[in-house]
Amino acid sequence: MDQATTSLVPEVFLVTRAPTKWSLALGQQYSSLGSQPILCGSIPGLVPKQLRFCRNYIEIMPSVAEGVKLGIQECQHQFRGRRWNCTTIKDNLAIFGPVLDKATRESAFVHAIASAGVAFAVTRSCAEGTSTMCGCDSHHKGPPGEGWKWGGCSEDAEFGVLVSREFADARENRPDARSAMNRHNNEAGRTTILDHMHLRCKCHGLSGSCEVKTCWWAQPDFRMLGDYLKDKYDSASEMVVEKHRESRGWVETLRAKYAFFKHPTERDMVYYEGSPNFCEPNQETGSFGTRDRACNLSSHGIEGCDLLCCGRGHNTRTEKRKEKCHCIFHWCCYVSCQECVRVYDVHTCK
Repeated sequence: MDQATTSLVPEVFLVTRAPTKWSLALGQQYSSLGSQPILCGSIPGLVPKQLRFCRNYIEIMPSVAEGVKLGIQECQHQFRGRRWNCTTIKDNLAIFGPVLDKATRESAFVHAIASAGVAFAVTRSCAEGTSTMCGCDSHHKGPPGEGWKWGGCSEDAEFGVLVSREFADARENRPDARSAMNRHNNEAGRTTILDHMHLRCKCHGLSGSCEVKTCWWAQPDFRMLGDYLKDKYDSASEMVVEKHRESRGWVETLRAKYAFFKHPTERDMVYYEGSPNFCEPNQETGSFGTRDRACNLSSHGIEGCDLLCCGRGHNTRTEKRKEKCHCIFHWCCYVSCQECVRVYDVHTCK
């Protein structure tokens, strides 16, 4: 999490950080943030700048919390078949445990997807009219195209990105390599939204003839953003840490480890420490291991039993599931189904 400049004076609780710890500070205690009055002083893990942000812009805090939860859920979806599956820990300030203490690919992805989630949720909330301090975007319309005109509420993604930057990056103001990495990956997540804004249109006319269309700027589906950032995780650039003497003292920066590879852009993820293999439980690294994880027997990918189970083998059991079947559509208008019992083979890692 990095930068922070603009008309907002924010700061908030995305990444909890002591001099040697980096972890998301959003646990179960935030699950009701959108439905109850917020007492900023009761939110654990806020640095002073974030606390001021919360107090100054308290009406958008539920959207900030919703965005972090959205990012966590997307992380768990994207890594559902991986050895590390974005597992969270209940009743723990560092909800991913020690996993984010290291400057790994996993840390890079969590920072990127959480920052994107905050920007996405704030932008959506503004377009829905739930905040008095923001609304629709009227700055990027331009002339209409042939057969369509501007209408609806264009989503103001730049405002959402601003809030995310001010909020998430408030912690990343140290002159060290980890702050530089977090700032870069936060911005990579937010830039993904701006890069994928698109026109969404609605047809008007008799019987849906679409004689006229009204269009507005809209964010992409968050699942698409997750897919895109997962690709960026797979192609993340490994960096090395360099120290420079400046007037303010020693400053750490990042440089691409391999000069013959393309230098990472602001849209790429970066990391500088290797990941554990996550095969066995390890309290120090935060690995839960893969024992008892469901695996895909027919796959040769990472979700397959060979790789996911780290060569330990797998167990197989049968499982009966009730499902709807033999469904018939009746005119008009309902569907009737029978209930069938199907037997499945379930494979889990030893």
